[in-house]
Amino acid sequence: MTASPELRTPQLASADLLRSVFRRHAAGVAVITAGGEGGPVGFTATSLTSVSVEPPLLSFGIGVGASSWPAISEAGHVGVHILGEHQQELAATFARSGADRFGAPTAWREGPEGVPVLDDVLAWLVCRVVARVPAGDHRIVLAEVLLGDPTGAGRPLVYHQGRFGGLRD
Repeated sequence: MTASPELRTPQLASADLLRSVFRRHAAGVAVITAGGEGGPVGFTATSLTSVSVEPPLLSFGIGVGASSWPAISEAGHVGVHILGEHQQELAATFARSGADRFGAPTAWREGPEGVPVLDDVLAWLVCRVVARVPAGDHRIVLAEVLLGDPTGAGRPLVYHQGRFGGLRD
């Protein structure tokens, strides 16, 4: 019989506990984009999840206090971009409050449905928003995949312990 691991004193639920636990969870890095009345918007997300194959659905979370939320809350379509390990600075730009996310050196173009599509990513999708579900101080956005391109070259960017990095062999 294997011995159980020693349990330390557990912490009560709190924002700090949740953040501390999820810093230990490595996650892929995506950038979500949309067209907005004042121009394109976008943000870095590690909450991207495949939800369903039939129909093809995905989800991501966004804080209602985020600068991109007003546009995402109204957008009919969004772009989803899977970043490569060569795009740490791009991920940081889209995560930074007040940054000019679509200015140089960000390379992008207007794609289908008016969605901003970032250049040189591992993969991208254009999706139709089908629901926005309240979840505490966030909204979970459900979106149906319409089209995309999975053929970018490189290895994925990951987020772990508060830093962007690559996978090790």
